[in-house]
Amino acid sequence: MISKRPIKICPSILSADFANLEAEIAQLDPSLVDCIHIDVMDGSFVPNISIGIPVIRSIKQVTNLPLDVHLMIEKPDRYLSKFKEAGADRITVHAEASLHLQRDLSEIRNLGAKAGVSLNPASPLSLIENVLENLDLILLMTVNPGFGGQSFIPQMKQKIKDCHEMIKNHDIDLQVDGGIKLSNIREIYESGANSFVAGSEIFQNPPYNEVIRRMKSLIGT
Repeated sequence: MISKRPIKICPSILSADFANLEAEIAQLDPSLVDCIHIDVMDGSFVPNISIGIPVIRSIKQVTNLPLDVHLMIEKPDRYLSKFKEAGADRITVHAEASLHLQRDLSEIRNLGAKAGVSLNPASPLSLIENVLENLDLILLMTVNPGFGGQSFIPQMKQKIKDCHEMIKNHDIDLQVDGGIKLSNIREIYESGANSFVAGSEIFQNPPYNEVIRRMKSLIGT
């Protein structure tokens, strides 16, 4: 079940020190990480409010790492062009929040960004099986979205396996987000994921690059 796609580690700044974001990001070794994961929350689709377009624009000015922007917002189509203009290299929308999912994914690609779709833990894979041709990434939430520091939901391992099987003939990364730790990254990798979003495990356990190296070592890269 192990994915043959390149392994990618995506630190989530949701768990970083917001008062010192530039310094936090500067500590990440570009040779070890694939991108910076940025969670955008609107307080409606999820019960929390995080950062938005001005902060993303500022982050883009202080790093050459790709920005992986995860929109946990309702009706994301209203803001796709603005997030791309702010510096998003990849934009992921939630299948549950998009009124016209295929159109939104096509628009993301037309804007020049990579397109991703995310599913909450209780959402079935059937929601996205008809848009695989429009995708560069599937993000499976392995916690209920809205807050960092939650524990991985064990039942999600089977969902990861099923998703890996669904996309095996497609050029799509399978990303997981929520409760990714040194203690479980190997079994999650063996379930079929190749891209790992990690927040608290990295930013609450300095030195950050050492944690990332250990993650890669545990999955054999």
